[in-house]
This record gives sequence, structure tokens and C-alpha cells, in this order.
Amino acid sequence: MTERLHRSGLVGELFAEFAGTMILILFGCGVVAQVVAGGALTDPPGGLGNHDSIAWAWGLGVTLGVYVAARLSGAHLNPAVTVALAAFKGFPWSKVAPYALAQVAGAFVAALIVRWNYSEALAKVDPGHTIKTQGVFSTLPANGNTNLPVTEWGALRDQIIGTAILLFLILAVTDLLGTPPGANLAPFIVGLIVVAIGMAWGTAAGYAINPARDFGPRLASFFTGYGGAWRDQYGNFYFWVPIIGPFIGGVLGAALYKFFIGRFLPTAEPEPPGRMPTPDES
Repeated sequence: MTERLHRSGLVGELFAEFAGTMILILFGCGVVAQVVAGGALTDPPGGLGNHDSIAWAWGLGVTLGVYVAARLSGAHLNPAVTVALAAFKGFPWSKVAPYALAQVAGAFVAALIVRWNYSEALAKVDPGHTIKTQGVFSTLPANGNTNLPVTEWGALRDQIIGTAILLFLILAVTDLLGTPPGANLAPFIVGLIVVAIGMAWGTAAGYAINPARDFGPRLASFFTGYGGAWRDQYGNFYFWVPIIGPFIGGVLGAALYKFFIGRFLPTAEPEPPGRMPTPDES
């Protein structure tokens, strides 16, 4: 009975990770499709949003996805988060691979929905399904801008830094020994963290900061006509950068939080007794 309950509990956690990540990508890839594909068809072009609307929609997608999944799974929604929590917060290593697969699957399905819903706009703007609209689904160095000569190595640096910031702040926000936000506001604050990273760290590599966020939609785009999905605008294999970079950065950020903050916080001990006198003292 106990084993059966354990298995059903894990199944619920995986469904939650799938659903939460799907919500994240529906809003994230959806807003990029609206800005890039839909916006290119307005008169004048660019009438359906910009970088700020992309940053806000991604952040809101994170917030809503966390609210969906948090009760059942903790709402990692990101393999880099899962690995960092396993390394520093006692999350079971046996669950890391299942969580990551559920997250990638959720991102993949969400990207297929975005691809289907925006199929007319994408076909009109980019009939060959090229690098011109590949950024709707997956990230590129300098967001595909050849005027900014960021290589895959510069993008890797960016992803390590960005994900380190993400994990450092997630641990700060969720650490019950610190000053976590009350009234169930942590998902909202985590969303704001993603908005801030997008606005401050979005130039060099598109702030994937999440292997599932990039790989799942990249795979979906490859299966639906984007033959160059694995490469960047220079023709180099790029898909590995937003996978490896976030894993390194996530562990680094969690380690830095533990070193600078976590180890100095008070331990979770019973509160000291109050000053109400005991019967022996009265």
C-alpha cells in the first residue's frame, strides 16, 4: 500500500510539472509568436508588442505555472532548478530525471500548440520556416542579431550567469529561514525575478535559463518544419548552450546562496519560551 501511494504521489508530481511547464511555455512562446510573427504583419510593423511585453509575459507565465504546480510538485518547471535543489536542498536525486522529462514534455506540447495556433502567421512571415522566426520557439545568440557578434561561448557565459542569478534569488525567496514573501506571494515574486532577468540579461542569449524551456520547443519546431532548429544564425550547432549553461549556472547560483546567506541563517529550532512566569516562579 505504501509503495502504491508513493508511486501515485510521484505520478501526481510529474503531471503537475508537465502542466506547470506547459502553462509557462504557452504564455512564453505565445507572446514571442505574437510579437515576431503577428507583429510583422501589422501596419506599421511591430504593432503587437516588443521586448518588454515579452519579458512580462514570460514572467507571468512562470507565476501562473508555479501556482498550477506548486501544491503537488513544488513547481520546479526547470531541470536546472531540479538539479540545484537536489544538490543543495535535499530533493531526491531519484526524481531528477522523471521531473526533467515531465518538464521537457510539457514544454514540447505547449510549443506544438503555439506552432499550430500561429501557423498562418508564421507561414506568411517566414514561408521557409527559417532562422527568421526560429526565435519564437528557441533561443539564439544575440537573439539572432548578426550585428552583435555573440558566439556560442559568449552565450554559454550569459546562460551560466543568468541561471545563477535565477537560482540565487529563488532560494532567497523560498527559504523559510529567511524573509520569504507571505500570503502565498512567492510565485508572483519568482515571476518578477524572471521579468527582471529578461529586461537586464536578455541581449546576449535570449535568457532561456531553463533547459526544458529551450529544448522542448526547439524539438517541437524541428518536427514541424524548422530544419535548422539545432543551429544558430551562423550555422553552428547551438542547441547545447541553453542546456549546459543553465545546469552549470543553477548549481553555481545555489552554491553561492548557501555560501553567502544560507549558512548564516538561524536554524529551525523551537522558539524560546516567553516571559510568562511559570508556577514555580510565582
